[in-house]
Amino acid sequence: ESCLLIVVGLLVGGLIKLAGEQVPPVLDSRLFFLCLLPPIILDAGYFLPIRPFMENLGTILMFAVVGTLWNAFFVGGLLYAVCQIQPGNPSILHQLELLPCLLFGSIISAVDPVAVLAVFEEIHINELLHILVFGESLLNDAVTVVLYHLFEEYAGVGSVTVMDVFLGIISFLVVAVGGVLVGAIYGTLAAFTSRFTSHTRVIEPLFVFVYTATWPTLSAEMFHLSGIMSLIACGAVMRPYVEANISHKSHTTIKYFLKMWSSVSETLIFIFLGVATVEGPHNWNWTFVTVTVILCLVARVIGVVGLTYVINKFRIVKLTTKDQFIVAYGGLRGAIAFSLGFLLNKDHFPLRDMFLTAIITVIFFTVFVQGMTIKPLVELLAVKKKQEAKRSINEEIHTQFLDHLLTGIEDICGHYGHHHWKDKLNRFNKKYVKKCLIAGERSKEPQLIAFYHKIELKQ
Repeated sequence: ESCLLIVVGLLVGGLIKLAGEQVPPVLDSRLFFLCLLPPIILDAGYFLPIRPFMENLGTILMFAVVGTLWNAFFVGGLLYAVCQIQPGNPSILHQLELLPCLLFGSIISAVDPVAVLAVFEEIHINELLHILVFGESLLNDAVTVVLYHLFEEYAGVGSVTVMDVFLGIISFLVVAVGGVLVGAIYGTLAAFTSRFTSHTRVIEPLFVFVYTATWPTLSAEMFHLSGIMSLIACGAVMRPYVEANISHKSHTTIKYFLKMWSSVSETLIFIFLGVATVEGPHNWNWTFVTVTVILCLVARVIGVVGLTYVINKFRIVKLTTKDQFIVAYGGLRGAIAFSLGFLLNKDHFPLRDMFLTAIITVIFFTVFVQGMTIKPLVELLAVKKKQEAKRSINEEIHTQFLDHLLTGIEDICGHYGHHHWKDKLNRFNKKYVKKCLIAGERSKEPQLIAFYHKIELKQ
């Protein structure tokens, strides 16, 4: 579907060119980051499966933070080395310095949530693999944005000190944690507002969209924090409380409108990507483009295999060779990389057009080649598919029973693992947060009754 939309975009751009008209700069970075991307991320954050996400958070963070850093420095460093070959034969590539190469590496290293969502929802991969690749694509935004701004600043200044590196690490933490805090504040506000809307049910969806669609992104971007992280946090924080407060009709409206809105944004992004490709300007360099594509693939494979070797030492459910292959193969690049490349200043980066051409080639290669072949490969390797069976009350009782049992065992052993902290968080949520954010009797109902209401709502 995403490939078809890009082809449609290419045809539209081609027709505009043939008609002798000027192709408009459709995929403007401001339009992309503030209008087209938020609905997709909000939909992903609102319907994020919290339990598998939190259970695999360590693995996701390893892939998102360490994996992205590895990709950026591996691709950037080796590209610089390749560009310095044959000094006796002058070439345009010899003008490239180390910092612009590292900046390019940071742009091209980010796995794109839009492309991953489009492909992975199509192939119905099992929940573990889906949450690993999708979680990585959501969380690596903070790393990419920080690296991008850092290398852009460093390239402008020309020299880097140890203090600059230290400040870069601090800025990464500020961007990521700040984005999450902004999102959590707006999510809490939305939940608190929904507590008082029982008399005017018709405005409930409007309140949710007003709080979530615009404010978290704009507030985060205003302070140069991560807009994507703020939207995920906002959606994930507000959902359990908002769903307990709003009516069944409002819930249905929010669900289907979010799905439709993200679908429209996804369609526009891929079409605009095709149109922007025709528009140019391009600067094709065989060596640079070919080396970039090869390095991206090699860096992804080495990164996934190396990190999985470390991760498997701490995981109970190990990642198999098939899992590693799908995680490495599912690292699709998309419009975020193109938009960051588009933002580059031509004065500071004279080879910006060559960067953009290479970025578009990598996007097309990952979306067309990897995106179209991943489904047959999943079938061929017999990778476990997602089970569509709905959870029953019986299953929920056993899940809760095991959670309490494991918490008890951890307490007896004196080992405070994630079950202990999860139990503490649940108790705090039950005792204080629910009373503030959920109206009426719903704030006091047991967990099992709340789950029953959820099943009832689905049916």
